[in-house]
Amino acid sequence: MLKLVTIDDSPLLSCKVKEVVVLASHSLLNRLFHNEIGRPTFHIFIKYIALTMLIIYPIASIQAFFFYDDTSPTFFLAPTLASLIIGSLLANAALLKYQLQHKSEQFRAIADLAQEFTYLRSTDGLYEYISPSCIDLTGYDQQTFYDTPNLMNQLIHPDDITIWKRHMHSVNNNGTPESFDLRLLSKDGSTVWFNHTCMPVSDKENQQIGVRSTNLDITKRKKIEEKLSYQSSHDDLTGLFNRREFKRLIQEMLTSNVHDKTEHALCYIDLDQFKVVNDTCGHAAGDEMLRQLSVVLKKVIRASDTLARLGGDEFGILMTNCAIEDAYQIASLLQTEIQNYYFQFEEHRFRVTGSIGLVPIVGRGSTLTGLLKDADAACYMAKDSGRNRIHVYHIDDEDLTQRHSEMQWVKRIQQALIEDRFCLYAQSIESLNNSDKMHYELLIRMQDEHGRIVPPGAFLPAAERYNLIVQVDRWVIDNAFRLLEENPRILDEVDFISINLSGHSLTDVGVLDFIISKLKQYSVDGNRFCFEITETAAISHLLLAENFIIELKKFGCRFALDDFGSGLSSFGYLKNLPVDYLKIDGVFVKDMMEDKIDYAMVKAINQIGHIMGMQTIAEFVEHDKTKHMLKEMGVDYAQGYAIHKPQPFHEILKLTLNNVSDS
Repeated sequence: MLKLVTIDDSPLLSCKVKEVVVLASHSLLNRLFHNEIGRPTFHIFIKYIALTMLIIYPIASIQAFFFYDDTSPTFFLAPTLASLIIGSLLANAALLKYQLQHKSEQFRAIADLAQEFTYLRSTDGLYEYISPSCIDLTGYDQQTFYDTPNLMNQLIHPDDITIWKRHMHSVNNNGTPESFDLRLLSKDGSTVWFNHTCMPVSDKENQQIGVRSTNLDITKRKKIEEKLSYQSSHDDLTGLFNRREFKRLIQEMLTSNVHDKTEHALCYIDLDQFKVVNDTCGHAAGDEMLRQLSVVLKKVIRASDTLARLGGDEFGILMTNCAIEDAYQIASLLQTEIQNYYFQFEEHRFRVTGSIGLVPIVGRGSTLTGLLKDADAACYMAKDSGRNRIHVYHIDDEDLTQRHSEMQWVKRIQQALIEDRFCLYAQSIESLNNSDKMHYELLIRMQDEHGRIVPPGAFLPAAERYNLIVQVDRWVIDNAFRLLEENPRILDEVDFISINLSGHSLTDVGVLDFIISKLKQYSVDGNRFCFEITETAAISHLLLAENFIIELKKFGCRFALDDFGSGLSSFGYLKNLPVDYLKIDGVFVKDMMEDKIDYAMVKAINQIGHIMGMQTIAEFVEHDKTKHMLKEMGVDYAQGYAIHKPQPFHEILKLTLNNVSDS
């Protein structure tokens, strides 16, 4: 008969049992005090140990009763230990199951609360989990997804379906994580942008069994991006492409058609007399006119053409697949439409015209910079030829060659301003009434890169044409004031020093403020300065000129009207300008000895000036005889090569100061 072995019967078994007891005790304690569900688990272990004892003890008792005589207390140690071990293992398994369920519920709770629409889809298209936020993104509820395999495939926007299929193929076949932006059609028919991120889900054998995905609504972000993209490529005022985008489109066309012989054309439009609208009615009226003209231009061009506002009152048109002859016909229609357009603003009615430059594009050999430069030059030639004209660019055009030559001066002028390579010359203005005081007109010269003196006729036309003349005028004013402050003794010997102001400076409010600030900065007497403005500039901007003069006269400054007599309506406007001197146009002075009409003009201007309380200055006096005639006529001052040839102003300062010291 078999005998139940007890612990006392086998030392080896006793050791094993002790080891099992230790392990069971350790597991029990670990589960009791280091569980992960956040609450005590004594009752779980007690429950499963008690259940185990209810099963094991009856069996052990029956066995002992029928088969063994030994029923000492030590006999029941083995069933007790077995109950503890088996009960602990069962309790441990129950806890693991509970923890797994608990974590699963936590995940679902987090996923359900997340803003992202999250789903888990098997490889056969069935959705195993759908977060409640699906309805916010798609308009469809969870049950619809559970009932409709691969529903997401049906919601993708038709324009993005190719992208969707390509990326899904990558995830399903290559197991590659994907993230991309695309659109879907919501239940209500609206288009929704969303960011789709998906990861493959694999089993223990690393075989893909599904896809896990999160989808975030990015519609607002996309709308902001689209708005920013639109603003960066379009003109705020007219809604047309802006200069930046226009240049990009031209470059794109040149790059894609480098081997193509198809002809294209570039059209450049500059509105004539548009400034009158702004000056008369303000910029709001000018802006409205530009908006309306944009609509007019759109109606004329072809659907394949690109219209852009390049800035101010300038427009550009890229005519693709268009021979220069056809482009000229379109440009003629544009010219006619602009000319026939009338702009009504309050009680004012305006009509403008357009000067148009056309440049053929042959693809090969053309560059963006070259095309824009040629178009600008052609447009200028149309404007310079009388406005409201079309000028077609030709590579052998002599006028355009001259225009390009002037454009080369732009960089040179800008560099000279940066490097301070301008210098002041001066020419004496002699009094014909035996005045002891000296008078000078300041003249500007440029030093080139090699230190050679460049005459003003070489660079001033380009400075005028390319709006650099204001910077040049500011340089002259600042340096003249500074030199006179540094040499105060010369002011005792000088009656006035003349400084020329361009028409651009006359209409620039900033220049007026600049002069006033320099008068205060250098503490020079404004009465020592006479600003010369041309008759043409004064008449063109009569109100601005009058205000300019009045403001600076408050500081003692004087004014001379230069080139007087060149305009037919000079005398009519003269009474409205409070100037101190009339500079008689040298065109009349230089030939007055031989031409009776010129003599009569000089005499008439001199008389009118004196009647109005102004003094007169005759320019271009190149002979002593001319000087003598002017003196007899009663002209107050004479200026020209017969009087004094221009020389560096610093030499005049040095000579004058030396004479003062000697006396």
